[in-house]
Amino acid sequence: MERRKFIAGGLVGAAALTAASCGKREEEKKQAPAVQTDAGKKIEWRMATTWPKNFPGLGTGANQLAKYISEMSGGRLEVSVFGGGEIVPALETFDAVAQGTAQMGHGAAYYWKGKSPATQFFAAVPFGLSAQEMNAWIYYGGGQKLWDELYAEHNLKPFLAGNTGVQMGGWFNREVNSLDDMKGLIMRMPGLGGDVLSAVGATPKLLPGGEIFTALESGAIDATEWVGPYNDLAFGFYKIAKFYYYPGWHEPGTALESFVNKSAYDDLPADLQQVVAAACQAANMDMLSEFTARNGEALATLTGEHNVQLKRFPDDVLRAFKSTAEEVVGDVAAGDAASRKVYDAFAAFREKVSGWTNLSETSYALARDL
Repeated sequence: MERRKFIAGGLVGAAALTAASCGKREEEKKQAPAVQTDAGKKIEWRMATTWPKNFPGLGTGANQLAKYISEMSGGRLEVSVFGGGEIVPALETFDAVAQGTAQMGHGAAYYWKGKSPATQFFAAVPFGLSAQEMNAWIYYGGGQKLWDELYAEHNLKPFLAGNTGVQMGGWFNREVNSLDDMKGLIMRMPGLGGDVLSAVGATPKLLPGGEIFTALESGAIDATEWVGPYNDLAFGFYKIAKFYYYPGWHEPGTALESFVNKSAYDDLPADLQQVVAAACQAANMDMLSEFTARNGEALATLTGEHNVQLKRFPDDVLRAFKSTAEEVVGDVAAGDAASRKVYDAFAAFREKVSGWTNLSETSYALARDL
């Protein structure tokens, strides 16, 4: 049996049992007809995404989330997915869902720093949490509660709904041999990473995925980061830039999110609320697994077939990025009460978890390559 069918089938059964037990309790209260009406009602939602329609990994991850919800709910909650620009422009998705134009969104929280700088801590922080650490913070370290509080101010309920893992450092039209090579560079990079670039003398640009290739090809930007080999191969960046840098210091484990209109979510029966939450968690793990599986093969294609030159940022450049990142993130945290609250919790968790990560994951990876 395929894993996705097993997950969907098992949760459909769980949802059915929950509905049945609720129905029994309500029948005992002589209110059975109302429960039967709710259980049989079909609800249709729209999901607006920040990604190009059906784009590998990200767009298809949103599609998979919608499929999980529909199957787990036994068809009671159907979600239709729209790519960036189909309902609203990609970077207007947050407002569209908050206002109810769509009931769900799929994107990355650092796109919304204009709404609140604190949103960025729930996507990616330079030299911050890895994918596994981010999951731990949100699910078991108090991160979800802080995220709920922040998004509730915008009539939204957030969920983890994917992760790319460690990203690549980006595509460049010229080599980066020192920090001076970053000065004057125009580079597509969102979030806190973009703020770090600005601080070292580069000019960051926030562009949705669908606009990056044209901007790089035309010379409107000199460099870009996107995700990693799997997605970058699909975008064809190798056709216009040959220097591919690592590591992705700016996004060490980028969390993708699904945010739901809170009023629409609160109107759902309790079992369908649980279906949405469980589907997001399944999609979160599914996307990370897919990126991990496909990035190696895609990297081999880029270097072997397309002659892409793989480059590591020099150590002095990475050290400069790290020290600058500490200053930038500290300034963001000092800017408002919400950012300070989230940052303090984020930093405390990073300090607590990093010791174990270094002892386990990092030391094992080094030992494996001896």
